[in-house]
Amino acid sequence: MNVPQHVAIILDGNGRWAKKKGMPRNYGHAQGSKNVERICKEAYKMGIKYLTVYAFSTENWSRPKSEVDALMKLLRNYMKTCLKTAEKNRMKVRVIGDKTALDDDIRKRIDELEEASKNNDGLNFQIALNYGSRDEMIRAMKRMCTDCEDGRLHADEISETVFEQYLDTHDIPDPDLLIRTSGEQRLSNYLLWQLAYSEFYFTDVLWPDFTKEELKKAIEHYNSRDRRFGGREGRRRIDV
Repeated sequence: MNVPQHVAIILDGNGRWAKKKGMPRNYGHAQGSKNVERICKEAYKMGIKYLTVYAFSTENWSRPKSEVDALMKLLRNYMKTCLKTAEKNRMKVRVIGDKTALDDDIRKRIDELEEASKNNDGLNFQIALNYGSRDEMIRAMKRMCTDCEDGRLHADEISETVFEQYLDTHDIPDPDLLIRTSGEQRLSNYLLWQLAYSEFYFTDVLWPDFTKEELKKAIEHYNSRDRRFGGREGRRRIDV
C-alpha cells in the first residue's frame, strides 16, 4: 500500500462523542487528546512521516469561557505528556499558529517541547494551536511587507516558494491527505494554502473513536485517487 508522506487531521466530534455517553464536553476533549497519542504511534508505524492535527483554532476562543479554560488546562497537561512521548518515540514536535495569544506558561512549555525534540528523527508531529489559515497568511504577508520595506526582499522576487517560507509550515511538505472526522465536510480555515492539491477523506466516525483501522481506511481511499496536481496524468506515489 502506498502511504502518504504527510497526513493532516481535523479532530472533530469530541463534544458530540461525550454527549452520546452522557458525559460533559470536557470529557470528550480529554479522550480525544489521548487518541492523538495513539494515532501518532500508529501513523509512524504505517510509514507516515508528517502528521499535523488541528487542536485549537483562532475561532475556538468564541466558545464558552468554561470550555476554553478546560481546553487550556488540558493543553497544559498534554504538553507535559507530549514531552515524555516525544523523548520515548523520537518524535519531533512543532506548534503552528499564533502563539502570542497564549498564556506565558503555555508558550514556555511549547518552547521547551520544541527545543527538546528538535533533533529527533521519528514522526514529525505538528500541532495547530490558536491556528487559522487566514490569520497565518495575513501574518506571513505582514512579515513579507516588512522585509520589502527594509530592503531584504523585492516585489519581483516574491513567488510561491518565497511566500511559503513566511508561513508557519515553512520547510514542511504540503499534506498529501486531509482527514476530517465526525461527518462534517468543510475545511474550517485549516491549511487553506497547503491543502491546494491534497486528497480529502471525510468520515462519520467521531474523533475519540477513530482507530488504527479507520486510519487504514483513509489511506486506502487515498490509494484509490489519481493525483493530477492540475495536469492530465497522475503523479506516481512512492511506496513506503
